Amino acid sequence: MGTYLLRRLLLIIPTLWAVITINFFVVHIAPGGPVDRAIAAIESGHNDEFGNSGFGSGSTSEGLGGARPGADTAQIGDSHYRGSRGLDPEVIAEITRRFGFDRPLHERYFDMLWHYVRFDFGDSLFRGESVISLIKNSLPVSASLGLWSTLIIYLVSIPLGIKKAMKNGTLFDTWSSTLIIIGYAIPAFLFAVLLVVVFAGGSYFSWFPLRGLVSGNFDTLPWYGKAADYLWHITLPVLATVIGGFATLTMLTKNSFLDEIGKQYVITARAKGLSEQKILYHHVFRNAMLLVIAGFPAMFISMFFTGSLLIEVIFSLNGLGLLGFDATLQRDYPVMFGTLYIFTLIGLLLNIISDVTYTLVDPRIDFERRQ
Repeated sequence: MGTYLLRRLLLIIPTLWAVITINFFVVHIAPGGPVDRAIAAIESGHNDEFGNSGFGSGSTSEGLGGARPGADTAQIGDSHYRGSRGLDPEVIAEITRRFGFDRPLHERYFDMLWHYVRFDFGDSLFRGESVISLIKNSLPVSASLGLWSTLIIYLVSIPLGIKKAMKNGTLFDTWSSTLIIIGYAIPAFLFAVLLVVVFAGGSYFSWFPLRGLVSGNFDTLPWYGKAADYLWHITLPVLATVIGGFATLTMLTKNSFLDEIGKQYVITARAKGLSEQKILYHHVFRNAMLLVIAGFPAMFISMFFTGSLLIEVIFSLNGLGLLGFDATLQRDYPVMFGTLYIFTLIGLLLNIISDVTYTLVDPRIDFERRQ
């Protein structure tokens, strides 16, 4: 198992390289970019949109959101930017230089790789902060939402799926399937809006807060007050996230157990006089849970990033999904690629953890021998 884990860990390196490289050149050929954005802001007179950019003020590259060597990830086109008409060419050249896009593409690409190996993602072009600082502030929010959502889905779906398998075809099975399918059909963002309207002061009750993960006085609260405040804020976002997550895992668990219950070893165990509980939890459970465990990384990633993006927007949660989405809209390349790098790394590590869990659930599985 040790050799297999070492091999999988080493495979992370070429996988990360491929993901970053492909996205680097895709972004390079895409229209628009931070320089175009800066030029458009100057032409429209909205220089304040860029905070500490300091266009035309003689500021350093760090004053423009930190175009440190290797932190920038793509150059859009050559010196002829779409928004450059009517501006002094020297101004265009100065903006390009301050953003770091005056260097050759291949040079910036290899600098980017060298900095990313050391987890140096540079500075945001428009936020005036380092990318690693933005990720550190956003990661706990998305992790909290993803972990709570995944935990609740597993705690509800697995027992429910086992119960449905044991009562297959009964009224309980029919009604429970109807309820979870209705929940699956409701879009998470629509349910989130409904929760806001009903419980967060929209039109009826003001039982829960609408913004943030903690209150403004969180640091002054005792430990039990902090726990209660955190749970108070996270309740509605988690409910909105999990509403559509029960159906897939519940039906997967049910079908896995039904498939195992009909096998010969279960019939033999019953013939030997073993109780249904012992057969279910000592024999069937281990085999049926393999498929459920295999789906954990995909579910967590879904909850962690894509599934929680709109939830983070609606409840004003500054998570990793919202950070990456805003960076994409702003063409903030260092933040875009930094969040992509972290997101990919987490997904690869979770897949390795999933394989380890496989062997813990069923020692008969030996990945190293199969290799």
